[in-house]
Amino acid sequence: MTTLKTGDMAPDFRASTQNGDTLTLADLRGQRFILYFYPKDNTSGCTLEAKSLRDGKEELARMGFRIIGVSPDSERSHQNFCAKHDLNFTLLADTDHAVCEAYGVWAEKSMYGRKYMGVLRTTFVIDADGCIEKVFTKVDTRNHYQQIVDAYKQ
Repeated sequence: MTTLKTGDMAPDFRASTQNGDTLTLADLRGQRFILYFYPKDNTSGCTLEAKSLRDGKEELARMGFRIIGVSPDSERSHQNFCAKHDLNFTLLADTDHAVCEAYGVWAEKSMYGRKYMGVLRTTFVIDADGCIEKVFTKVDTRNHYQQIVDAYKQ
């Protein structure tokens, strides 16, 4: 498994948005963006994280960031998730786990003694040249947008 860190070039990706459009890393050149990986639409922690980013979108935009979420859910699931929670940013449907694997966040997890493959909740902040500025592996789902803002105040 790849472990990406600050200063690494972000891996290229190609995935469908919740609206069925294709988005690639090349499409984002010239933009700073937050690429956050989460396990599943409409689960408690993932919903808290998405709402935090939704509520902080204006402040993050003033800092120059676009928000993009990634999970293994389908376009339709993402559409429903966005509609249910008034999400105002792009979600990528990584149904084949290719983007998660490229970023090193598709890994073996364990719950109640059962092992399974899933997404490690991780956020990458990527600069306009495609270089990773920051990596958050300990995500505070309820206050994630503030966690990002605070990291840039230091």
